[in-house]
Amino acid sequence: MLSLTPKQIVAELDKYIVGQAEAKRAVAVAVRNRWRRQQLGEQMSRDVSPKNILMAGPTGVGKTEIARRLATLTGAPFVKVEATKYTEVGYHGRDVESMVRDLLDVAIAQVRSELYDQVKEEGTKAVEDRVLDNLLPAPAFGGDDEEIARRDRSREKLREQLRAGELEDREIEITQEEKPNIGGMLGAAGMDDPDMTSIFERMMPTHRSTKRLTVREARQQIFSQEADKLIDRDRITRTAIARAEQAGIIFIDEIDKIAGAEKSQGPDVSRQGVQRDLLPIVEGSTVTTKHGPVRTDHILFIAAGAFHTATPNDLMPELQGRFPIRVELNDLTKDDFVRILTEPQNALTTQQVELMKTEGVTVSFTEDSVEALAQFAFDQNRKLQNIGARRLYTIIEKVFEQMSFDAPDLQGKTITITASYVRQRLANVDEKKGWFSF
Repeated sequence: MLSLTPKQIVAELDKYIVGQAEAKRAVAVAVRNRWRRQQLGEQMSRDVSPKNILMAGPTGVGKTEIARRLATLTGAPFVKVEATKYTEVGYHGRDVESMVRDLLDVAIAQVRSELYDQVKEEGTKAVEDRVLDNLLPAPAFGGDDEEIARRDRSREKLREQLRAGELEDREIEITQEEKPNIGGMLGAAGMDDPDMTSIFERMMPTHRSTKRLTVREARQQIFSQEADKLIDRDRITRTAIARAEQAGIIFIDEIDKIAGAEKSQGPDVSRQGVQRDLLPIVEGSTVTTKHGPVRTDHILFIAAGAFHTATPNDLMPELQGRFPIRVELNDLTKDDFVRILTEPQNALTTQQVELMKTEGVTVSFTEDSVEALAQFAFDQNRKLQNIGARRLYTIIEKVFEQMSFDAPDLQGKTITITASYVRQRLANVDEKKGWFSF
């Protein structure tokens, strides 16, 4: 785990997320505490629990983005789940333990990718040899010394052409091994039973098929096959389980939707049950997976919700106690929208400039155009449902709708987006009741 200080973490988050200083500080401290725990002795570190976080705030203000960027920043396995997708044990649907299995799947993919990088040179050489064997098959009989030498010279010439990218469109045959889709056979409920999944995977035969692909298309598939031969699968599993347990982050969105009193009937009938099932996972328990047991004692849980019709106090008291850090995210102001449009590294205006550049069109924004976009987003959020920064995506798309369509015919042109252009493109939006409310 990276040993970033809280200030460094906040500074990195500031590059992508505007405002919400309190929430950024909270997650920065929570991540730093995980690093601090690992510096302790084994006995003490075992007793230090993660400081789980509960975020409350309207949609589109940065709750999910903070958690996602945090995981990317620390290199931690990360999954985002929605509390409403889970049902109490005994109901038809996914059980809450499946979120831990999803986290482990992410960790396995992460570790496998890292190990692939470690064998990249050896794997790339094996890919070359496989492609060359396909392009220039060995004769059934060895041949004399002269024939062998001639074949070796031809092979090396082909290797040079392959490395120069001259054979990318040549077709070769590759053999693929595939297992039937267990998920499709068992359904969502069956996939949540790791024992059943494991039994079916062992029972089902591997299906081999031969496909003709271009060298370009075949490279990655051949590399995966060759890399799998070079890495220790047990090591992948062991490392992934340890990483999920010690560094994993599970972001539970819409937790407010399972808060509050039970309804007597309907889809919300099991929401108290979901809370009860979630409690041991957050407290610390062992979840069985097809790859082995995973302990959740030190997984960091970040829960979030808009809490329009409920409050955090409507959650079960025991569950509330497992989220000691609570932060409230603020509604976005017009000034926040201006900053969102201009400051982040991936700002929407920057994205549009780069997208148009691919068509040979140079686009720039005047200061008053950004002000107009921000004001319009702010006004629409007040008139209609407040969806935060997501409103900007809809507005930007509307402003660029015609330009994006005509872009291939505008190559070499320079276009300046002004406030009057923005108002012109959005002139009829207010008149169309509900245009922004879908």
